[in-house]
Amino acid sequence: MADAAETAETLSRPLSGYGAASPDGLIQTLIDRIHADPFNLYATLIFTAAIIHTFLTPKIRQWASEAEARHSAGGPRMVQHESGEEITEVSFIGQILHFLGEVEVVFGLWAIVLGLVGITCKNWTVVLDYLGKRVDYTEPIFVTVIMALAATRPVTRLAERAIHLLSSLGGETIASTWLSILIFGPLLGSLITEPGAMTISAILLAHQFYHYQPSIRLRYATIGLLFVNISVGGTLTHFAAPPLVMVTGPWQWDLSHVFFNFGWRAMVGITTSTLLYFGIFHREFSALEKARMSQERFMTMGGGSPIPAWIIAVQVGFIAFSVLVSHYVPLLIGGFLFFLAFAQATAHHQKRFDLRSPMMVGLFLAGLVIHGGLQGWWLQPLLGSMGSTSLFWWSTFLTSFNDNAAITYLATLVPNLSETMKHAVVAGAVTGGGLTVIANAPNPAGQSILQGFFPNGVSPLKLAAAALVPTLIMAIAFIVI
Repeated sequence: MADAAETAETLSRPLSGYGAASPDGLIQTLIDRIHADPFNLYATLIFTAAIIHTFLTPKIRQWASEAEARHSAGGPRMVQHESGEEITEVSFIGQILHFLGEVEVVFGLWAIVLGLVGITCKNWTVVLDYLGKRVDYTEPIFVTVIMALAATRPVTRLAERAIHLLSSLGGETIASTWLSILIFGPLLGSLITEPGAMTISAILLAHQFYHYQPSIRLRYATIGLLFVNISVGGTLTHFAAPPLVMVTGPWQWDLSHVFFNFGWRAMVGITTSTLLYFGIFHREFSALEKARMSQERFMTMGGGSPIPAWIIAVQVGFIAFSVLVSHYVPLLIGGFLFFLAFAQATAHHQKRFDLRSPMMVGLFLAGLVIHGGLQGWWLQPLLGSMGSTSLFWWSTFLTSFNDNAAITYLATLVPNLSETMKHAVVAGAVTGGGLTVIANAPNPAGQSILQGFFPNGVSPLKLAAAALVPTLIMAIAFIVI
């Protein structure tokens, strides 16, 4: 009776509250869990609707542009503000559609629907308990902070110098810069975490590659490659990639175990995929180099006077501190507030500080963990019913529709997994982390930085197509090598 009372007080009962799997197979197990708590089905249907919404965001933004064009037909409409100033009247429908077309707000919007359904099925107190006590917002907060820190002018200038040094080995062309960013940038994720590596790599690509207007095919190939490389680039260490952080404690994996089972294979896969895409588009890189030469130099991030080395060192120190305390939110936020004071004191060496993009990405991830925390009822028995090879491919596939850290976390709840099965689920989760924007926590940050270079934003289907070949190469690296 005590267990029943405990499960009745939660939005979705704990996985331990379902008992043994049905002897009639996976489908019957899932049916039994729906009968035990119908809210399971509602939560998954709402999550599915949110995923469909993410795929429709480019079309919704197109509708928004069309609505604004119709509104502006015949010239701008002026209205008088209460201050007496005349301002341009905007299209209400167009603005609403633009809001609905922002991929970063999708899961937050559907979290409202989830809350309303939860109140109807359970009660207000149960919903508050889930949102306030049972959802872990540490990762969204950390990504928001690290993205803001990594996007500052001193840090991006340091990364730019490092990439410049590497690309100079290849003649400092667009091609050598592109190769340096996409091979070495993701590997930084094993030290400064994947969100930091994604932010720096995406900013560098924006200024030193996308700025020169490559073809749409090469733009998608690049962002697809970036997402896949970042997803596996954090596997050289055991403390930086969220999918590994979820399992290294419960499974007692240390640095050497992670590197020798995943890290070196990731390096092989990253290098192979990047060189393959370079070979496919090598002619276009030659044309882009001519465009760069006509502008005489690479575009730099922020320009301005040289930044003192001590300022760069202090801001790198803030990043290191944030990584060190990434699981202690009060310290993380406290350190960020001290950084804001430091940035204000050195404002003449900073660029305009804009928190919109980091906060939007944080909203996206917060919505994702709210929904993802209610999907264990079907993910856990599904993962536990497979062999190692099928588990790898299912883990890769499921990662496309759920954050890969959630996949590996649920794997830790499956009892008696063999070491082979553990490796399969982690390898599959990081392999599939580039297929969609929701597959890996840093992906929304990369899309937020680069989406302005894509007409109507990044198409989910074209992103998946561009990431497919690198994903298959990573799969070969983890399975065959």
